[in-house]
Amino acid sequence: MVFSKWGDRPHYELDAVRLGDDEHGLWLGIPVGTRISRPGVAFDTGQPQVALVPHDGAFVATFHAPGGPSHCWLYVDITTVPVWRGDEVHAVDLDLDVVKDWTGRVWVDDEDEFADHRVRFGYPDDVAGLAVAACDAVLGSVRAGAAPYDGEASARWLRRLDVVMMGR
Repeated sequence: MVFSKWGDRPHYELDAVRLGDDEHGLWLGIPVGTRISRPGVAFDTGQPQVALVPHDGAFVATFHAPGGPSHCWLYVDITTVPVWRGDEVHAVDLDLDVVKDWTGRVWVDDEDEFADHRVRFGYPDDVAGLAVAACDAVLGSVRAGAAPYDGEASARWLRRLDVVMMGR
């Protein structure tokens, strides 16, 4: 998974395991100990995660397995529409994030960063509009507990990740 920031500035990169597709998109597994890095920062994951790359949408959603160090169950990066280049998925992170913590609280993070970067880095109006629309749609779905944010799909794919990792 290769994320950049607007203006082709590098952002996070990580390796993931392709788990499969469903009606929501392609699911990728991120096992414990996966190295996630960006310029100046690198860390290893402390709990299993699955990432959803939608068939149609401007986001990447990451679901964390319970019991680990993450402060949240769900972290949705609002991005440009993800594009596959061979085995790599590329997306531009557009700052806005929809987060759901373990208590069920849901919020949009980094609205101030989005407002600043929109001006500083010159996000075109259509890109900014895409980000706001995607954020609003994801936020509404998460708050409503609509699939895939109902916990069922992510639990199924986290179980699949366990099976895949036991077979390695």
